[in-house]
Amino acid sequence: MEFDWNNPPFNLNSSLSIKDIEESFEDPFAVRLLPDSSRFAVQSRSFNLGMSANGMGVFSLYRTNGKSVRIIFARLFEPEERFFYQRKINQALNNQDQSFHSFQAK
Repeated sequence: MEFDWNNPPFNLNSSLSIKDIEESFEDPFAVRLLPDSSRFAVQSRSFNLGMSANGMGVFSLYRTNGKSVRIIFARLFEPEERFFYQRKINQALNNQDQSFHSFQAK
């Protein structure tokens, strides 16, 4: 995935780096959401919740043209986002575990 970091429309603070943001998109458990608000849909923006390699939860608002990703805004997870992300991981792992056990039973 290629990122467009040309003149980012937000300031990076000392707790979040470009590397952290990019790694959050590589997270195999990252949650990508398409907003249901017409305000975001018109400009085709999406949300990403993912973890960086050092365990930092990153929330990003982005847009993509299919070839590159333009980050519009990024910050660390809020407590509710961390809870949502962890719940999605638990659901995915439980589904894999159930699929594995059903495969073994055959």
